[in-house]
Amino acid sequence: MKRWTWILHRIARQIWFRAGVISLLSVALAILAGIITPYLPYTFDVDIGQRSVGTILQIMASSMLAVTTFSLTAMVSAYSSATQLATPRATQLMVSDPTSQNALSTFLGAFVFSMVGIVGLNTSAYGHDGRIILFAATVVIIMLVVGTLLRWIGHITAFGRMADVIDRVEEAATRAMTGFAAAPHLGGRAAIAVPPGAVAIAGSQTGYVTHIDVAALRAIAERNKFGIHVGVLPGTMVHPMRDLVHVEGPVDDVVRAALIRSFTIERHRSFDQDPRLGLIALSEIASRALAPATNDPGTGIEVLNALLRVFLTLRSQPTNASGENTGSHRVYLGRPSLDDMLTDAFGPILREGGKEVEVSLRLTNTLAAMHANLPLMRRPIESWAARHAKRVGETMEDPDDIVVFKQTYRQLWPAIA
Repeated sequence: MKRWTWILHRIARQIWFRAGVISLLSVALAILAGIITPYLPYTFDVDIGQRSVGTILQIMASSMLAVTTFSLTAMVSAYSSATQLATPRATQLMVSDPTSQNALSTFLGAFVFSMVGIVGLNTSAYGHDGRIILFAATVVIIMLVVGTLLRWIGHITAFGRMADVIDRVEEAATRAMTGFAAAPHLGGRAAIAVPPGAVAIAGSQTGYVTHIDVAALRAIAERNKFGIHVGVLPGTMVHPMRDLVHVEGPVDDVVRAALIRSFTIERHRSFDQDPRLGLIALSEIASRALAPATNDPGTGIEVLNALLRVFLTLRSQPTNASGENTGSHRVYLGRPSLDDMLTDAFGPILREGGKEVEVSLRLTNTLAAMHANLPLMRRPIESWAARHAKRVGETMEDPDDIVVFKQTYRQLWPAIA
């Protein structure tokens, strides 16, 4: 995805963008009701008093202000709950929730429409026909608000709960993993050794790489007839002394600036191009649930089920992605290590859940299911299964639980038991 397309996509997910667009449409609708009156080919016979429409708008304005405030309070409470109970990494997913954004934007838009309508009525901007059009628009807005409110009530009952947070993180992780399976090198070629004499280029910012515009890098490489070796991935922490790329050729200031602009660096990681972040977030949820202060093995098991579904995304779209190495471009990128992905997903769960027989059984079953479905990952999965068995033997205290685990482990892993 090109950088500007990615930026526009992120802007569209911001709550202020949707609220601003709907508020502007509300203002336009209220103003349009007074402007189009002279151009109507007929007049309305129905008589609606100015005071009647104004009263309705005043009621709607006060109601929508209260509902908007309540909705904001509920959303902030849900964000706080998700941060405390699950993981702070889930907050960015909840902020971009389209249902809550639509609800808040609709309520705010109805409030703005009411205020503009009241101002227009008090300044006699609406004639007889204008008041009728304004009344009709008000009825439509009320129907829209009622429908949105009913949907919002159903949505807010689950918004920010543990199951809701797990589902959101799983969906984000699945999207990122699907993108990784389709293009593990983000559209570039597989990394090769950097040739001697290549020019190293670093940026001036400190933060996480959240997006790499490979299309822009390919254009630069083709225009200048040199190879570009990208040394970072989305999710990499960079600083002024960390090289972003190595270039096989001379680089002037213009090209250097263009290369640096191809990397978006921010304070916090983003799920979009970073499949490891989704795995880390899910693992953090399980780790917090399995901590002695919480002791919630059920949530740990739910997270393991979610992790299995995320990893099985690689089954339908094998990670060889042969199409990336076609063409004449010379942009070379690495890819997230499968070992690192397994560590991100199961390391904290193994550390916190080794004593819980329910979690240990589910973890060994999860690894066995991945082993059966993901041939390219079998060797690191076998290593993790053996590591898991060793950890259980060191930490599990109940002899009966140990016997149950060993029986299950021998059935699932006869080759390494």
